[in-house]
Amino acid sequence: KNNLTATSNGGATVHAYGVKVPTNAFGSDGVSANPPVSAGGKAESVMKEARKAGYRVGVINSGTIIEPGTACFLSSVMERKEFAEITSQVLASGADIILSGGEEWMLPEGQVGFHGPGKRTDGRNLIDEAKKAGYVVVFDKDQLAAVPKTTKKLLGVFAAEHTFNDQTEEVLAATKKPTYQPQAPTLADMTSKALELFSEDNFFLVIEEEGTDNFGNYNNAQGTLDALLRADDAFGVAMTFVEKHPDTFLITAADSEAGGMDVIGISPDSKEQLALVKNARDKNGAPYDNIKGDPFLSAPDKAEIRHPFVITWSTLNDSSGGIVIRAAGQGAEKVQGTMDNTDVYRLMREAMFAPAQ
Repeated sequence: KNNLTATSNGGATVHAYGVKVPTNAFGSDGVSANPPVSAGGKAESVMKEARKAGYRVGVINSGTIIEPGTACFLSSVMERKEFAEITSQVLASGADIILSGGEEWMLPEGQVGFHGPGKRTDGRNLIDEAKKAGYVVVFDKDQLAAVPKTTKKLLGVFAAEHTFNDQTEEVLAATKKPTYQPQAPTLADMTSKALELFSEDNFFLVIEEEGTDNFGNYNNAQGTLDALLRADDAFGVAMTFVEKHPDTFLITAADSEAGGMDVIGISPDSKEQLALVKNARDKNGAPYDNIKGDPFLSAPDKAEIRHPFVITWSTLNDSSGGIVIRAAGQGAEKVQGTMDNTDVYRLMREAMFAPAQ
């Protein structure tokens, strides 16, 4: 069976899937004396288990390589801020495909790479190490597109940090930066290439559009909409693959609703609503995100009508609303109603192995 997992937002809690942590798991020195054991009875992630079982595995992230939504499948550390160690473990994992940003944690301090200077203090050049380990290394969308289908190991390094500029609209306008960096491939580009390389094999692939998370935490409506569109394009690539390969299981989940984003339709005939849009605030003070005082316009519907709307935000933090799980392909019927987040681990594992206990 093939298995494809796509996460469209966040990833900060995905590492908890199927993990039971004993009360005596960690000693006073912070070292794991009794490692957490998964529901599959393994002291390792489901991706590491899949690789040992002969699956080809890969991770794709529009953000930096250290983002936990993908990195947790290939690394294990005591603190999320152990960026250099996370990067080392991901690149040493033996994963067949690794596509992301994060060049800064692959190079030593003082060394300038394709996208910028390194930050590692141990003197290691992980990109050179990856090449010696047999990886084809690419740095932009044109190089990715040229990767031949026969490639067995692929490392894509598409930005110093994220492939997007996660700041407020005001900062991006002042610095004349786009929401997404033009040299980097889109999530759909990366997904398409990975599926091309994996199409003849059993595989386990985790894909994340980090921009939907980060832009939401900056309350950047345009950035979030751009990220959502890119995530949707990647889902289109995945769904087309599922249609051609019905033994593939596609599942999507999220960890949070970044910023508490919501959409409010605006009547063009309502002077009261239009005044609120101009003021960029609702009556209760909630911010309205718009385009210089005018509403956003939707894409045309079937009647060729474009509908005006604004985006409102509830927080700069993550909230627990709007967490959605959906599935397609073989096994999709198991995704129904309200489910625990740990069920995502169970579903992934059941798709590849015997049902988790």
